Amino acid sequence: MSKGRWRVALFWMVAVGLPGFAAAQSSVFIEELTTHEVSAALKAGKKIVLIPIGGTEQNGPHMAIGKHNVRAKVLAGKIAVVLGNALVAPVLGYTPEGNIDPPTEHMGFAGTISISEETFKNILLGTARSFKKHGFTDVVLLGDSGNYQKALAEVAAQFNREPATSNVRVHYIVDYYRSTQSTYLDALRAKGLSSDEIGTHAGSADTSLLMAIDPGMVRPERFAEAARGGWALGTLGDPRASSAANGQLGVDAVVKITVAAIKKATAVPR
Repeated sequence: MSKGRWRVALFWMVAVGLPGFAAAQSSVFIEELTTHEVSAALKAGKKIVLIPIGGTEQNGPHMAIGKHNVRAKVLAGKIAVVLGNALVAPVLGYTPEGNIDPPTEHMGFAGTISISEETFKNILLGTARSFKKHGFTDVVLLGDSGNYQKALAEVAAQFNREPATSNVRVHYIVDYYRSTQSTYLDALRAKGLSSDEIGTHAGSADTSLLMAIDPGMVRPERFAEAARGGWALGTLGDPRASSAANGQLGVDAVVKITVAAIKKATAVPR
C-alpha cells in the first residue's frame, strides 16, 4: 500500500473503524487512558493532576446518592480541558459522612457511606505520593462537598511539609467549593430564587447543578415531597424551582473560578 493510501486508511480506521480510539487519545481522564498514554501526556507537558473528591451520601428523595461523585468528575474534566495541561484522577467517592454507630449527619439515611477522617486523609496522601512518583508536579484537590474541606487543607499542608517535595506541590483549591456557595448562589438570587428555595442541601441550588450535569440522576416528580419533608427526608431547601438552566450558572462559575485559581497556585515559584 502506498504511503498516501495508508494515511487515508488510517484516517478512516480512527474515524469510523476503531470505536473509542480517538476518544481515548483525547481523554483527560486517567482511568480511560493506558499507562503509555499517561506517560506520553506527561512528556507532552501535562504535569498537573486533578483529584476530584465527591462523597456517597443521601440527597433527599429526589436525587441519586452519587450526586457529588458525578458532579466532581464532570466538573474536573471541564476544568482540565480548559487548563490544557492537566489530567483527572479517578473520583474519590468514600469520604467522612458522620459517625456510623450511633449514626450522625447523613449516616441516618440508607446508602450513605462514611469513612474516618484519618483514613480519608491517608488515601489522599497515598494518591498524591503516587502521582509524585510518576512525574506530576502539581496535585490539585477539588472537593465537591463541604464536610471535608478542612481535611483537604490539612492534607495539602502535610504533603508540602514532607522532605524531598520541593519540586512537587499539593494544592487545596478552596475556590472550587466556595464558588458554589457564593458566585453561583448570587446568580440564583438574581433570578429571583429565595434563600429558602436555594437551601443548603438538596435544595434548588444543589438540584439544579446536578440537572445541568446529569439530569438522569434527578427525580423531578418527587420535588414537592422533598420540599414538604425537610430534613426528615434529607432535604434542606426547596427543589421545586430547579432547572438545568439554573444549574448551568453554577457549572460556568465553578469552571471559570477554579481554572483561574489553579493557574494562580501553580504559577507560584517553588
